[in-house]
Amino acid sequence: METTSMMRAVTQDSYGPPSVLHVESIPVPSPAPGEVLVRVRAAGVDAGTWHLTTGRPYLMRAIGFGWSGPKARVRGLGFAGVVEAVGTDAVTTGSAHGRRVGDAVFGSADGALAEFVVAKADDLVGIPDGVGFEEAAALPVSGVTALQAVKRAGIRDGDAVLVLGAAGGVGHLAVQLAVARGGRVTGVCSGPKAPLVRELGAVEVLDYTTTDVLALGRIYDAIIDTAGNRPLAALRRILSPTGSVVLVGGESGGALLGGIQRTFGAALLDRFTQQQLVGLMARERTDDLRELAALAAEGTLRPVIDAVYPLERTAEAVDHVGTGHARAKIVVAP
Repeated sequence: METTSMMRAVTQDSYGPPSVLHVESIPVPSPAPGEVLVRVRAAGVDAGTWHLTTGRPYLMRAIGFGWSGPKARVRGLGFAGVVEAVGTDAVTTGSAHGRRVGDAVFGSADGALAEFVVAKADDLVGIPDGVGFEEAAALPVSGVTALQAVKRAGIRDGDAVLVLGAAGGVGHLAVQLAVARGGRVTGVCSGPKAPLVRELGAVEVLDYTTTDVLALGRIYDAIIDTAGNRPLAALRRILSPTGSVVLVGGESGGALLGGIQRTFGAALLDRFTQQQLVGLMARERTDDLRELAALAAEGTLRPVIDAVYPLERTAEAVDHVGTGHARAKIVVAP
């Protein structure tokens, strides 16, 4: 299948507010052996997109993402789309590691906020029947993070589970996954988002603007914190003696650290307590994508889409995520 030689893509040359993102015409990338070219139908926008756009926290720049600007010019990671072409090693067979032209797939690859993206064939998973491109684009990054958080929390049937940031891109998926494992979930979010969290299976929803969950005197078997603004010591006080707290990112450490100190603190203290303290650094794994696809196909997991932005309004989408006001998942449709 032939493609045009140029494509629209969201590019960035320097760090700054989301307005530094712009759409320009660049060459369509060519798949190498073992890779496929995917026509992107939807791409997810997550907190990581905002951080890489703004260059904050500054620690992110120091650990290799680029000091004055991101090393990769084209933004985006999680996506869903259709295989448009296969690498040169697969031309004679028409497939690359089982992926053929016309396959509907989802996964992660740098540069997903564009009309086309190149990805390793082995890293992609087929989109199951009944799952749309927009929903599938929510499963990489946010879905994988939620799944790994719930697994690390060790949730068992009947456990009291607290999900902070329960209506966010990761949080709303973590609620569903925790419920599927038998957890009795209490979700914390803003009042207007409470109906969504109840609909997803939470037995209780607390409005953080009116209720301080830390002051209620309740004890939880597992805490999944996707909001990132409560001290680890405070979370431990409402955690059972052998319970688990999983920290997903962090937003309370200012421009320098951005909350990463909580992640390191959890790893350090975990050695000296019966509580399980996890600073999660999620990594994309194909097995997790397959599991998420199966859960979505059977209806156990339902990615909720707050808004779909066209490619030209990606800066608005990133800004919306950065404000923390997004309800569930934001996607961009090229």
